[in-house]
Amino acid sequence: MVQNEQSLRIAIQKGGRLSEKTLNLLENVGLEFDSYKNRILVPCRNYDVELLLIRDDDIPEYVQDGICELGFVGHNVTAEAKADVTALRGLGFGKCRLSVAVPKNNGIHSLKDLDGCRIATSYPVLTREHFARQGLSIKTIEISGAVEIAPTLNVADAITDIVSTGGTLKTNGLIELETILESEAQLICTNKAIPAHKQELIDKILMRIGARQQAEKSRYIMMNAPADKVDALCQIIPSLKSPTVLPLAENNMVAIHSVIPTGRFWEVMEELKDAGATGIVILPIENMIV
Repeated sequence: MVQNEQSLRIAIQKGGRLSEKTLNLLENVGLEFDSYKNRILVPCRNYDVELLLIRDDDIPEYVQDGICELGFVGHNVTAEAKADVTALRGLGFGKCRLSVAVPKNNGIHSLKDLDGCRIATSYPVLTREHFARQGLSIKTIEISGAVEIAPTLNVADAITDIVSTGGTLKTNGLIELETILESEAQLICTNKAIPAHKQELIDKILMRIGARQQAEKSRYIMMNAPADKVDALCQIIPSLKSPTVLPLAENNMVAIHSVIPTGRFWEVMEELKDAGATGIVILPIENMIV
């Protein structure tokens, strides 16, 4: 593999649950890549950036060692690796949790009931630490995949595994007992020295990701209203800054433009209508810098 030491190198998962969303995010913040299928190193067409596509378990080490300046990886992977890296930003996708799960109706009701038991897991470090904090002794059975079937095969008494919806646990007759770690995809950065031209690129990428995340949490709202209702309507709108108010051709009517949090979308629209707003339009935002 030929390495370009001048390019900012970003490690991402070659395949898996974070890969597609990571690539979509990079494309949405303006980075353009040629086809990345069957390739390990993929150059960016419009920036001095290249992607290194590797196993997610390898990403923290590659970033820690400075082989890559940045990496997109789940917090659970970085925490298990105990990597010496800096988490720059949570990305809001790939949300999951590392949980202790036990067979249903087996008499285990608390973590203390597992003292001295066998725990199957792909996360032995985090598992041992969690039980040790409770003063409990366990034997970890390290399994690289299909951890959930270990109790059925009598390989273990319980498991710790990554849970998203809980459907896989339910299918295998397991219930969650306790959460060890909440996780999501993160952008991590090496703690090694970074050349100035690469740091400049990192700052630009962070700014763009921030703009994208802010836009995803917001909606642009436009409405018409009587001029004497403006103060009341502005009290309702949970905007980042003061709304824009523009006069309309019709006497005593104005147009009000603002940005609202996505979470208050329907609530705000109903309140505005009740307060006298008409012609309410709510639009998605591509990117937003505040």
